[in-house]
Amino acid sequence: MVVLNRIYTRSGDKGDTALGNGVRVPKDSLRVEAYGTVDETNACVGLARLRAEGEMDAALARIQNDLFDMGADLCRPDMAKDADAEYPPLRATDSQVDRLEAEIDAMNSALSPLRSFVLPGGSALAASLHQCRTVCRRAERITVSLSREEPVNPAVVRYLNRLSDWFFVASRAANDNGAYDVLWVPGANR
Repeated sequence: MVVLNRIYTRSGDKGDTALGNGVRVPKDSLRVEAYGTVDETNACVGLARLRAEGEMDAALARIQNDLFDMGADLCRPDMAKDADAEYPPLRATDSQVDRLEAEIDAMNSALSPLRSFVLPGGSALAASLHQCRTVCRRAERITVSLSREEPVNPAVVRYLNRLSDWFFVASRAANDNGAYDVLWVPGANR
């Protein structure tokens, strides 16, 4: 269990930070940027939850926990040493991706097919979920860039990819199953 009895340590005052394995890296490293943007996604989910109720709120709570798992995975780059670690690091799993897919399929079954792109909006919850989607896409792009330079658990990339899809479908569900979707009208203001 984590014990946080002192919040500031001054150890990062010169622009570096410690990864989960204790290795110090610059705060603007691609790895820190990846898990930092996953954390930003989580903060957006927290704001969306202020507007969510029932199963939507419960699903978002599960996602928040998963996002902490993704960040924990990303902050431990030495996957090859997992078996030798004193405390085995937390790694994302395909079962988390599978759960998202099942939830997407369930929400999507109540939606009519789209005939246009959807603009962020409709309800306040839908707009918040679109913000979650766009920040999650950025986290995914950064994580993919990181994976080209350093080892990254492929389940993290799959999870982030699927999660942005989840946010899109959930935004339609939050718009009374698409009834209040704001549709893009190409060239409408020419």
